[in-house]
Amino acid sequence: MKTKKGFRLRDVCGENVIVADGIENIDFSRIISMNESAAYLWRSVEGKGPFTVDTLVGLLLKEYDTDEATARADVEQLIGKWKEADIIEMDNGH
Repeated sequence: MKTKKGFRLRDVCGENVIVADGIENIDFSRIISMNESAAYLWRSVEGKGPFTVDTLVGLLLKEYDTDEATARADVEQLIGKWKEADIIEMDNGH
């Protein structure tokens, strides 16, 4: 997986949100709000090429006091949300 080009994490009124680059591209119905750990993961992989579930799990374990099972469950749920929001690309380009 990788983050889609054209989407950036921004701080909007104290909230971490993903928005499309460029003022002309802002569609307020498609702004994705992220909690602190999700924003940390996005910043860690944004524009850096492919990542996997294991990549994100490792990042969470390094940064937060949690166990691997909890981190993996959280990452899998987060990736589902990112797919639904269409802000990541899967390895096959979809």
